[in-house]
Amino acid sequence: MLTALLDLLYPPACIACARVLSGPGSAFCESCDTALERLPPACCRTCAEPGTFPADTCPRCRAAPPPFTRAWAPFAHEGPIARAIHRFKYEDHPELAAPLGALLAGEARRFLTDATGPVVALPLHTHRFRQRQYDQAQLLAGALAKASGREAPAGWLERTRDTRRQVGLSEAERAANVATAFRAPPEVAGRSLVLLDDVFTTGATARAAASALLAAGAVRVDVLTLARAFTLT
Repeated sequence: MLTALLDLLYPPACIACARVLSGPGSAFCESCDTALERLPPACCRTCAEPGTFPADTCPRCRAAPPPFTRAWAPFAHEGPIARAIHRFKYEDHPELAAPLGALLAGEARRFLTDATGPVVALPLHTHRFRQRQYDQAQLLAGALAKASGREAPAGWLERTRDTRRQVGLSEAERAANVATAFRAPPEVAGRSLVLLDDVFTTGATARAAASALLAAGAVRVDVLTLARAFTLT
């Protein structure tokens, strides 16, 4: 009865456009669901960069193999999923963590079969956290863990300095911006981990964070995000 009352007062809405949904069962309205762009099957086997590459390895991973084992995302960073992430991250909608986490758990079921261990969020710096009042990656990690029957321990990765936003930076600037910006505690030693963030772009942040986890003794790091940007042409 309580759930029915809450649905009446706050009817479920599309996570991308906020249109009231006609019924339960989907995070998106029909229009947004139709417009979702999934990651194409032709992509780098290591970082999921979309495209066709020799030996299924993109030039970036061939020139500098990443410290993580594999990265993957179910969606291309376009359209409805990009709008949903923007609302969640920048428009003060922390309640979107639950539907996004459930969506990701369903879409990444096959990936999570091979990528074992606790879910570790790519954290905000404390200064950014005070501004936003919530850490969207940690909320998403908790929702994914709940939906997939895993743990999402807080504090297993720390951002030690307040880096600039990566948007608008060149690839070299992105790498320099996040180099040595993370630290992991002894608790990660001997563990396989799933490093979680909302969007994977060039992978500079994921590389830096995975390096910190491995330096602290983690034995394997797989990277999972909701969306993947196209960065090579």
